[in-house]
Amino acid sequence: MKTMTRIATLMALAGLAGAIAGGLHARAAQTTKTVGKATITLDDAPIARDVKQGTSYASVVKKTAPSVVYIYTTKTVRQGFNFDMHPFFNDELFRRFFGDRFSSPGRAPREFKQRGLGSGVIVTKDGYILTNNHVVDGADEVKVMLANDKKEHIARIVGRDPKTDIAVLKIEGDSFPFITFADSDRLEVGDVVLAVGNPFGVGQTVTMGIVSATGRNNIGIEDYEDFIQTDAAINPGNSGGALVDVEGRLVGINTAILSPSGGNMGVGFAVPSNMARNIMERLLQDGKVVRGYLGVSIQDLTPDLAKEFKVPETGGALIGGVTEDSAAAEAGLKSGDIIIEVNGKPVKDSRTLRLTISSIAPGTKVDIKVLRDGKPRDFKVTLREMPANLDSARVSPEATDEDALKGVVVSDIDAKTREQLKLPSDIKGALITNVDRDSAAYEAGLREGDIILEINRKPVTNADEAVQATKGLKNKRVLVRVWSNGGSRYLVVDETKK
Repeated sequence: MKTMTRIATLMALAGLAGAIAGGLHARAAQTTKTVGKATITLDDAPIARDVKQGTSYASVVKKTAPSVVYIYTTKTVRQGFNFDMHPFFNDELFRRFFGDRFSSPGRAPREFKQRGLGSGVIVTKDGYILTNNHVVDGADEVKVMLANDKKEHIARIVGRDPKTDIAVLKIEGDSFPFITFADSDRLEVGDVVLAVGNPFGVGQTVTMGIVSATGRNNIGIEDYEDFIQTDAAINPGNSGGALVDVEGRLVGINTAILSPSGGNMGVGFAVPSNMARNIMERLLQDGKVVRGYLGVSIQDLTPDLAKEFKVPETGGALIGGVTEDSAAAEAGLKSGDIIIEVNGKPVKDSRTLRLTISSIAPGTKVDIKVLRDGKPRDFKVTLREMPANLDSARVSPEATDEDALKGVVVSDIDAKTREQLKLPSDIKGALITNVDRDSAAYEAGLREGDIILEINRKPVTNADEAVQATKGLKNKRVLVRVWSNGGSRYLVVDETKK
């Protein structure tokens, strides 16, 4: 069975790219862009695809490797003893020899330091670093070691965006080796890419492959997915490191692998450099990522739907509903419209539209072209800010072993969700947006899209009430009533079985 595996441990020096026959050819001039106090270097030219590949990538690896760093993290973890995993503690013979020292109910959770390893890429001369959010998430201390001098630097976390798994760090200094950004939108399937890392801690390793696919989504790793897929060997230890083209430019941040064994199976995923750069700019400018919001429910246009709407092609995003008082409603968009362009760029499907709108800052005016009754129409829409209950599902950040429904993420029910799920107006509760497959809740039958109506016979009307109702329950068996598929039913979630 296929499983998604995080690759957060240790990526080593990276920077890649290959030399082509006769050496690197002349390129267009690079440009720079200043974001806050940071200045990044861009090179948007596509790679040359009309020349033969050279016999060595050494020169470009030497050029770009110093910009890729090791990241060491430390965080304090509190962990209680799991008696269910050690049933012999309740054995009478065991107690005769050891007493109740191990099973005392008042025994305090132990604390220990958990250390993590990962990688990052220096993208500015003054020490701004891109990495994965999961590399530094929850860290009490982050240290960075450069490839060239092996000196450790204390790193400050500038900002994190869990939705794309991107984080920005900063180390003090003014003369660091940095990498140049490429335009990842210009990548094509078949382009050669290289990854450099420290897989399984064996030491610096350079691997080569091609771009296997672009625009991969619905993988189930992040909320916003637009991955570059590559067969360049990526293993545990490569998280946060660089995926680089044959010109030595950053095209992606290595993030995850698809593997039943946890090792490389030739299916690796990287966040495109354009997305990573956009997130970095937002974090540097605003201190957080605020996404644009159109206020429509959308779906892909299937051949059958295209026929019904009398359009010749299936490209675009079909509007299934428009939220009241939203940016889309104010501009005049309607259900049944098919969005085919945003700011002159084609919209291939609903995923493309979602990524495009979310990458634009609220308050920005965008030009949107739609097909209405088979005829093109143009609209100007001023984007709003995405509501928090859409972008950030609510879950108790202080969840402990005493909390019930662990692994369940909930959010409020908004107008868009009510329309999509065809919820009756009298249905109130908390929308389940995610359920950990390894949880008691999933085993009991709770699924994404279910509406929690009651917890232990007590009604809940929103996400906050659901979270509060599950905190600190003495009984780990929870009676839950949910609404799904047009009706309601009771489920018993038994945490003791896990």
